Amino acid sequence: MLRIIIAVLMMMTTLTTKAELIVLASPQSNDPYYAEMVDQIFDFHVSYAKKIIQHGDQVLILTDQYLYNDYVKVLGKDHVVIAPMQDIWIRDFSSSNPNTPVLFRYTAAGQGGGKKGQVNSDAVQSKFKQLTQRAGLKFHYSNLLNDGGNWVDDGVGHVVVSTKFLTDNKISEDSARKKLKALTGLKQIAFIDADEQGGLEHADGVVSFIGDNTLVINSYPEDATYSQKLKADLKRGLPDVKIIEIVTPYDGSQIYDQKFGSACGLYTNMLVTPQRIYFPQFGIKEDSIALQQIRALTKREVIPIQSNNVCHMGGGVRCMSWQLRGENAQTLLQYFKR
Repeated sequence: MLRIIIAVLMMMTTLTTKAELIVLASPQSNDPYYAEMVDQIFDFHVSYAKKIIQHGDQVLILTDQYLYNDYVKVLGKDHVVIAPMQDIWIRDFSSSNPNTPVLFRYTAAGQGGGKKGQVNSDAVQSKFKQLTQRAGLKFHYSNLLNDGGNWVDDGVGHVVVSTKFLTDNKISEDSARKKLKALTGLKQIAFIDADEQGGLEHADGVVSFIGDNTLVINSYPEDATYSQKLKADLKRGLPDVKIIEIVTPYDGSQIYDQKFGSACGLYTNMLVTPQRIYFPQFGIKEDSIALQQIRALTKREVIPIQSNNVCHMGGGVRCMSWQLRGENAQTLLQYFKR
């Protein structure tokens, strides 16, 4: 009997550790910047959170006291906490590299650029740090400037970062490699040019790991020169990488803020967990093609997430998601007594 009990407990522990904790941040109810988009962001969060719960991962939405009841009404108290952040793009100012998390200094570009942008970025990240320190989360901390959207890793030592990291930190590629390997224990790093220069220049709008050293990238039929350079840079940094192009019907016709562009039609902005892929959909004909392509490439469960109501703001599934696993996930859940 004792052996059976131990076996059951071990099984329960395994199931818990396989579940990813995905944290979303709502806009604050009095934030004028998001005033026109509060309802659309709410709808996206609710639809996304329901899919996360349905498929066996865990979700928490951080919100303020004024929006708390709205979220609780549709998701229940187990998935909503009053812990307001100062921005919705929690990917960028939170920890990168979920297996061995590191917290970089959030860049000015995430808040519009310039000296004022850096002041605002530091304030946004300070609010996040206060929460994580109270909760007792453990990260490696770094003064190197980088956004979470500019860190795409496969969880086993390979990462892609845009060359904006080099510019922001006034550092050579060789020196950056040494520093990042020492900080995170990485094996290989590829530095790529972003497909749009200026602004955020995030790698996660260009590439996504869907397996160990296996990358999905945007297709660029209209820019063969960039496409060739992208592949060459990836191969140079990740010599054994497998590269697969995915349909990319980019749509920049509607943009909420010219500083940040659009993420509409960018399927590479998917959220990849050890067991699942939360895959953006945009209400266009290419959705089914992209879904078929990605399902043929991975054994992970692929879950479509409608993103057309927020993608024109410059992000979506991955950009809005902070990933935690292992001890940090359990610590944060325990902090909120969930």
